[in-house]
Amino acid sequence: MNLSWVDWGIVGVFFVVVTSLALGAKRYTRSVADFLAANRCGGRYLLALAGGMTSLGAISIIALWEMYYEAGFTPAWWNMMLLPVAIIIAASGWVIYRYRQTRAMTLAQLFEIRYSRKFRVFAGIVGFIGGIINFGLFPAVGSRFFIYFCGLPQAFTIYGFEISTFAAIMLLLIATSFFYTCIGGQIAVILTDFFQGIFVNIVFVAILTFCLISIDWSKIADVFAASQAEHSMINPMHSSGHENFNVWFFLIAIVVSFYQGPLAWQGAQGYNCSAKSAHEAKMAGIMGTWRTVAIQLLPMIVPVVAFVIMNHLYYNTIASSVNQVLGSIDNVNVRRQMTVPLVMSRILPAGLKGALCGAMLAAFISTHDTYMHSWGSIFIQDVIMPFRKKPFEPGRHMLLLRLSILGVAVFIFCFSLVFRQTGAILMFFALTGAIFIGGAGAPIIGGLYWKKGATAGAWGSMITGASLAVTGFVLRQIWPSIYGKNFPLHGQWIFLITIVSSSAVYVVLSLLKNKIYNIDRMLHRGKYAIEQQPVEEAAPTAAEPREPGIKAFLVRFMKKMGLSKEFTRGDRIVLYLTLFWNLGWFVIFCVGTAYSSVVEVSDESWLKYWQVYVGIIFVLSIASTVWFLLGGIKDLKYMFTTLSTLVRNHRDDGMVIDHQNRDEDIQENELATAPNEKDGRTGAN
Repeated sequence: MNLSWVDWGIVGVFFVVVTSLALGAKRYTRSVADFLAANRCGGRYLLALAGGMTSLGAISIIALWEMYYEAGFTPAWWNMMLLPVAIIIAASGWVIYRYRQTRAMTLAQLFEIRYSRKFRVFAGIVGFIGGIINFGLFPAVGSRFFIYFCGLPQAFTIYGFEISTFAAIMLLLIATSFFYTCIGGQIAVILTDFFQGIFVNIVFVAILTFCLISIDWSKIADVFAASQAEHSMINPMHSSGHENFNVWFFLIAIVVSFYQGPLAWQGAQGYNCSAKSAHEAKMAGIMGTWRTVAIQLLPMIVPVVAFVIMNHLYYNTIASSVNQVLGSIDNVNVRRQMTVPLVMSRILPAGLKGALCGAMLAAFISTHDTYMHSWGSIFIQDVIMPFRKKPFEPGRHMLLLRLSILGVAVFIFCFSLVFRQTGAILMFFALTGAIFIGGAGAPIIGGLYWKKGATAGAWGSMITGASLAVTGFVLRQIWPSIYGKNFPLHGQWIFLITIVSSSAVYVVLSLLKNKIYNIDRMLHRGKYAIEQQPVEEAAPTAAEPREPGIKAFLVRFMKKMGLSKEFTRGDRIVLYLTLFWNLGWFVIFCVGTAYSSVVEVSDESWLKYWQVYVGIIFVLSIASTVWFLLGGIKDLKYMFTTLSTLVRNHRDDGMVIDHQNRDEDIQENELATAPNEKDGRTGAN
């Protein structure tokens, strides 16, 4: 055992608190809308912090450790290319604003409203299958962390029966996440994820403080100076030799970010429809920039410290102890992923070990409960419900949702038991994510922004994307056994191919159909507006007069970025600070890349830059932790006050009812001109 009684006590207290919160949320879950979307009561801080935990699962942390252990500081440099992308998407409300205006509860429900019921079912099936396959690796990676970090045996005996620790840990963790999800639905998910997010932020700051004090930067310089040519872990200009995480990985990530937006990946679909307004959803995206500040250092610093310990003579004793355990792991990919956890288990003092174990438990649960809720809900809402002519009774509806979530839990347990990893975790994410996102991005963007987007284009895009991604997944699995080496294209390149191919198919088929769709009605704008539904302020058109001068230019620019009358003075300050922060670092990236391309910058200079960078982020991570704690508590108070007094609408169950059985062609022809024949079961209160 690597953990002391103090460490286990910290983990135990954390577990009791989170369980109590989940139980407390049960009494507020009284309707399907509560279970699926927390009855749309989420504020910006709550959604940014709790929703952010979805992307910070135990597997995500280990995946980032794997990346930074391979490439050092250099991925952090290339990742700055994505900063303008993140702020443009967040500030403009790209996709998520219009999605929230539709009041759809799931993406596939939007597909039915925009395209057809048959396409909704097909998209729901593809999304569900792709999602649970992607989800299937999560329990395995997270469970292995706890086994190796805590120093647990590979098996134990009960009444003469030998039981695999790996299977037992997975079963326990999945069952816990399932319990939290089913006890209170999205309300419990948001509440527990918020607490876990605050806990994780505090623990990360504490561990970062220990690592920065314990490891001398001169030792980092000694180890990284010995890097092979084009495999530099300090100088990004000499990092092209890294097989997986070079500049091309991040260039493709820019394309993927715009294409999938904040909506295409439905692992957190419950959060997509939980905001109390479209503007609050937009602000949650903007606030996510500052939530990320608090967590971005630990995935980078910890593997850098681990790499130094494993390769510096000063730490030879620790490295030998770690290598002894690693030698017992057959799978080279698992061995690489467990290196950092094993190092941390050797160097962290009592208390911090328990804190890290608790933080990883929080990261595991927060991702699993959200993903179980999402994929289980998608199966019922988007695969089963479209076949029904009338809605379920609320009690039966929530029972079916819970049974579906149970089915997801059983699948990921079985998948993790039998699946053998053949590459980096982030490449697995890209490849399995492409099964749905590769074909769904075009119908989402086209459906919300392009009046000529047609049902035929949506079908063609989804079929193309899913087919290419599945083909790539199969080739990645069988290629090594046939040719003795990995498939020449990794997951990120296959993802890009699916995006380009699916988009081309969508545009071509839509243009061939040449139909016009009434987007205003779908978005409840203009004469179709719902009372108190905020309307997105349009940017100036070419016909509008444009005053000269810098001030006028800035006004037009901010309108393009999504600045509207909905923004209060505080909102504007946050938006300006976010723009300054992201664009400032992007300017540093552009200038640094241009200068380093002409002038050879020494490793000493690059190391000094990383010291300053780490110092700035570290200070801001402390400030943002306090900021989100105070804002999140305010949002929690609003949510539970509202849920305590809200009169539930049991028709708000995500079902779309069409009173006429029309085929797809009639639907496309009439939607632009015919009165809305749907009865409002798109989430309207």
